[in-house]
Amino acid sequence: MTTPSPWRATVLTLFPEMFPGPLGVSLAGRALAGGLWEIEARDIRASATDRHRSVDDTPAGGGPGMVLRADVLAAAIDAAGIGPERPRLLMSPRGRPLTQARVVELAQGPGPLIVCGRFEGIDQRVIDARGLEEVSIGDYVLSGGEIAALALIDACVRLLPGVMGKEASGTEESFSDGLLEYPQYTRPQLFEGVPIPEILTSGDHARVAGWRRAQSEALTEARRPDLWAQIPPKPANRPRRQKTPKNKTDG
Repeated sequence: MTTPSPWRATVLTLFPEMFPGPLGVSLAGRALAGGLWEIEARDIRASATDRHRSVDDTPAGGGPGMVLRADVLAAAIDAAGIGPERPRLLMSPRGRPLTQARVVELAQGPGPLIVCGRFEGIDQRVIDARGLEEVSIGDYVLSGGEIAALALIDACVRLLPGVMGKEASGTEESFSDGLLEYPQYTRPQLFEGVPIPEILTSGDHARVAGWRRAQSEALTEARRPDLWAQIPPKPANRPRRQKTPKNKTDG
């Protein structure tokens, strides 16, 4: 019987020494050492063809900075030899936002190839020719795609079978059901005069579940109205709070 291959992340970067980095410690590190997943960091510069190992050039049309060359990056992607079943991702601030749903999909597959850009970006022609899916981890700009790639890989690895201690850990957290996670508490019972909410120590699991759901809903509505708007009301749930419209005479 053939043993299935472990989940694998192949990273194309100008700085392979950045990997595994923080992925080599804690849960991800133990899982890596235990063979539950693998990481391969490949140097894009190894595919350069001139004696200076050049990987970039000035942007066509002018402008500041440099752009990764299409021929060099395409050669690096081809040299990685990944199969068509593996997603090809490019970490990019203009990409689609990474969601927990997409993380789950990636974790359930064989593992992606991840391209880490640098400078002003990469030649659009290699994005099109090699079918790169642009992915963003937020509306801000980093020096390169490596930190974003580390975040994506960590989000996937923690969902792999055997990585987390309890299966419930992956289902009772932020975004697992479209809501932000409820507040967490632990000992001491009293901290700087503030006790743990009494309901959490009541032993009534149904009431605890209801309290946690209500807290998640309140946090999501207050902090992430974009997520809250996407959650359909359920008949069994309490009615959503209605915001009281301002009186026209109010300032």
